[in-house]
Amino acid sequence: MSVVSVVSLASTGFKEIRGKHLHYSKFWNVNDSVSNKIKLSSRNGMFLLYTPAFLAGFSSFWLFPDEGLRFFYVKSALTIHFFKRIFEVLFIHKYSASMILDTAIPVTLSYFISTVTMIYAQHLTQGYPEPPIELTYPGIVLFLIGIIGNFYHHYLLSKLRSKNDKEYKIPRGGLFDLVTCPHYLFEILGFWGVSFISQTLYSFSFAFGTTIYLLGRSYATRRWYLSKFEDFPKNVKALVPFVF
Repeated sequence: MSVVSVVSLASTGFKEIRGKHLHYSKFWNVNDSVSNKIKLSSRNGMFLLYTPAFLAGFSSFWLFPDEGLRFFYVKSALTIHFFKRIFEVLFIHKYSASMILDTAIPVTLSYFISTVTMIYAQHLTQGYPEPPIELTYPGIVLFLIGIIGNFYHHYLLSKLRSKNDKEYKIPRGGLFDLVTCPHYLFEILGFWGVSFISQTLYSFSFAFGTTIYLLGRSYATRRWYLSKFEDFPKNVKALVPFVF
């Protein structure tokens, strides 16, 4: 599963760079005909994406009780992460497009299977010696920085539009003045935080694969903004300030 996670996420990231996008957000109808495909409202599609993974994290407290403090932190971090996403879907995000069912189903399965596998991998560590280098508490700090930064920049994105406004605008404020996708940057930090807490091969593999995918997604997003807005600042990078 560690190999599958890295290969699938990295492959999807490279596809984003080549222009073959997952059909959601601003890329929902780019380059491909979607007129004959089943569409969901963006709100319903995003809700579908995150709910099974949240339920997997939430149910793990009942399925695997009393298996140590590290396991408790891993379960808590994953459950909080997907609860935040559902909260944003319902109360923060503003929507302008649809989501293709053909995209929603594999992404939903990806989040769900990854969450289940990360939790089960942690369960399998029970009875083994603790890692020689303790990264749990640096991981908690990194996770909190990631989830707070991600939420803040999602909030800034939501403020770009009024209630009935469907047009995309150039994001401003926070790290948007330096990079196109700071919300992706903080999401990466959050998953590396979970990896540090967990310290399993699978959590590391998932964080690494997610990093490659979001590198590709952010690169494609910057390219999209440059194509749509003549006044988009050329010095604004894709993901990492002053670097990429």
